[in-house]
Amino acid sequence: MKHIVVLTGAGMSAESGIKTFRDADGLWEGHDVMQVATPEGFAANPELVLDFYNQRRRQLFEVKPNTAHFDLAELETDFKVSIITQNVDDLHERAGSTNVIHLHGELLKVRSTFDETDIKDWKTDLFLGDFCKKGHQLRPHIVWFGEDVPMIPKAINICETANILIIIGTSMQVYPAASLMHYVPEKTPTYFIDPKPNINSKEHLTVFAETATVGMKQLVGALKKQH
Repeated sequence: MKHIVVLTGAGMSAESGIKTFRDADGLWEGHDVMQVATPEGFAANPELVLDFYNQRRRQLFEVKPNTAHFDLAELETDFKVSIITQNVDDLHERAGSTNVIHLHGELLKVRSTFDETDIKDWKTDLFLGDFCKKGHQLRPHIVWFGEDVPMIPKAINICETANILIIIGTSMQVYPAASLMHYVPEKTPTYFIDPKPNINSKEHLTVFAETATVGMKQLVGALKKQH
């Protein structure tokens, strides 16, 4: 069974109603990312940061996976599929994908500020005074700017075993996530889905200049013909 590795970014969830991480003005949902997505921002104003993620978490319960999420999940019928996402939502899982790695953390999890391996599921609001079992404040399980991305080594190992690579809704400009495509074996068939692709089709690379939902419909059709 061929192994499809999928790299997804904000454009994957945009059609579900989740705003892209950063709009052109450098703001995330109207906030300066340095205030709500850095360790320094959390240290300076933890209540603001917790409230920001509480709002994002609530929003997540109001949206649903789109057809692109479901099309990816359906590929598991004919392929081994590994999804490596920069998104912090759970829409891949809700659509039925069974092998998902979240490079930048997960909105529905929190972790201890004392022990970053102490992670727990969390589906309600998080407040100052919510502590881990050792008595330390809990924080969103999100990889903030300036922090290490602990899942990168595992993601690299997965990319090295790809037979097919699919990139959806990400510019592949943000590192270290952008480096992952370079670990895929040479000449691996690669499919790039983005409404404004910054790359052109060439040998081994097919570009779909479409949104995630439209591009995935076209790609699924192409893959089924090959299978």
